[in-house]
Amino acid sequence: MVRVTNAVASRRRKKRLHKRAKGFVGDRKNHLRLTSDAVMRAMAYNYRHRKETKRNFRSLWIMRIGVAAKINEISYNKFMFGLKKAQCALNRKMLSEMAIRDPSGFAAVIGLAKGALA
Repeated sequence: MVRVTNAVASRRRKKRLHKRAKGFVGDRKNHLRLTSDAVMRAMAYNYRHRKETKRNFRSLWIMRIGVAAKINEISYNKFMFGLKKAQCALNRKMLSEMAIRDPSGFAAVIGLAKGALA
């Protein structure tokens, strides 16, 4: 009886793994066991870093808003509290974009927040 090697399926599995390892350096791109370990770790970090990116962007937006608020003589937390009291629905991403690209509009929003606090 002839030995069955399942060549097509195993080649497909290896090709799929090597395709994911594209761009890896050294033996991690062309040795099966090292490639498998490297791809597994890369996929785990990929998941983790997608979550981390969201945190990093939020902290960047907060920093930008805080600096722009200080320029207009109000602290970040008082500004955000004033916006909440004024029921302004702008999120931090939009506020940071306004602070960079439209300082006069941002100053108007700060006026709204100051009015709600007074």
